Amino acid sequence: MSARERMAPIRRRITGGPERALRKFLPRGLFARSLLIILLPVLLLEAVMLQVFYGSHLGIISRRFAYSIGGEIAFSLDQIDRSPDASMQWQIIDEVRQQFDLRMTFNPGARLVPIREVNLLGPMDDDLAKALREHVSLPFTMNWLASPDYVLVSIQLHNGVVNVDIPRKRVWAGSLYIFASWVGGTSILLIVVASLFLRIQVRGIHRLARAAEGFGMGRDRGPIKPEGAREVRRAAIAFNRMQERILRFLSQRTDMLAGVSHDLRTPLTRLRLTLAMLPQTPELAPDVADMTADVEEMERMIGGYLAFARGEGEEKTVLTNLSATLEEVVAAARRSGAMITLHGAPDLVLPLRADAMRRAITNLVDNARRHAAHVAVGIGFRGEQTVEVTVDDDGPGIPRNRMESVFRPFESGAHPGGSGLGLTIARDIVRAHGGDIVLSESPLGGLRATIRLPL
Repeated sequence: MSARERMAPIRRRITGGPERALRKFLPRGLFARSLLIILLPVLLLEAVMLQVFYGSHLGIISRRFAYSIGGEIAFSLDQIDRSPDASMQWQIIDEVRQQFDLRMTFNPGARLVPIREVNLLGPMDDDLAKALREHVSLPFTMNWLASPDYVLVSIQLHNGVVNVDIPRKRVWAGSLYIFASWVGGTSILLIVVASLFLRIQVRGIHRLARAAEGFGMGRDRGPIKPEGAREVRRAAIAFNRMQERILRFLSQRTDMLAGVSHDLRTPLTRLRLTLAMLPQTPELAPDVADMTADVEEMERMIGGYLAFARGEGEEKTVLTNLSATLEEVVAAARRSGAMITLHGAPDLVLPLRADAMRRAITNLVDNARRHAAHVAVGIGFRGEQTVEVTVDDDGPGIPRNRMESVFRPFESGAHPGGSGLGLTIARDIVRAHGGDIVLSESPLGGLRATIRLPL
């Protein structure tokens, strides 16, 4: 064993865990995954740009604004403190208003009233508080909610409180919201454009999947229109060609088998006429009866082979009342002398090939009543998306290890003496509808055949 082969299990153990964990968080659909591939790098890039802008450019501007205001307030307070004359103090306040665009008022003897601090989006409030602590070095409060146009700063002096109204435009960096709006707007625009583009591309894949599923269930809706990317259009064109070849093959096979059936039935008809014209003597009567029975059996086998090969493929799918179909099959079996019951039959209308489904159910009922005294047919739901039709009998049943092999063509292990095509034809029809047939032990003691069809 080479070193690469010895290391392969180790690499799988190392990479298997993270990959499985990542798959749990990834979306399942192609549309969502494609959208994620497009948007995730763009959103990460915009997040990095926002962080760089917020952490560097915005921070620098905000600090410059705050330290400029802090210095102006500190200078103004220093001038006010050095002027013992009240008239000079008001003159300084008026100069501050004109030169620094700061509205100051002085309340002699007042004490600072604490207020609840508010954290804003952005570094402006933190930078202004830091600048005031460094330049003023006096107790202060900041009220960002007092006015939509000003920030109210109250500073405690030894002989009163100075209130400073700072215009928000001097501390507020509006570029943050402009940049955030630009990032958010471009992201939304990108999501809308990418969603529309990807939806058009994925629509062709969805249409191809629905056409393939419908064709597999016998719902021939004709060729699909190629649309989307070049690869998707090529896949649609290839599907149309495949569908055409399969339908042509089925048509040719059906025509050939119909001709073979006709050619075989002609000599059988002559044999039947010859047997009918033989003298009915006591010596020949047993032999004539045996030969007639053989001819009839051969005709039944030919009909079964033709039905199996044809697969009811020429019948179109229409909305069919499955409950009514079951009632017809049960009524026909009763007319033939069978002891059969029907229960749990609501009005269920499904897109089915009515004659083919009737043949499948009839085959199951005939198999059951041929070897049982009592047959019970039921219909119901299995979950929210599946309809079940059950055929139970009280016959001898079949061994568990042969419940799958009896579906093989020409396998007569379930009911010796038949052509071995009844269950095969039934399963072929049901699978063509997107369902399946399974065998199990019946509550009546015999065999249960269950047809499962999607809603």
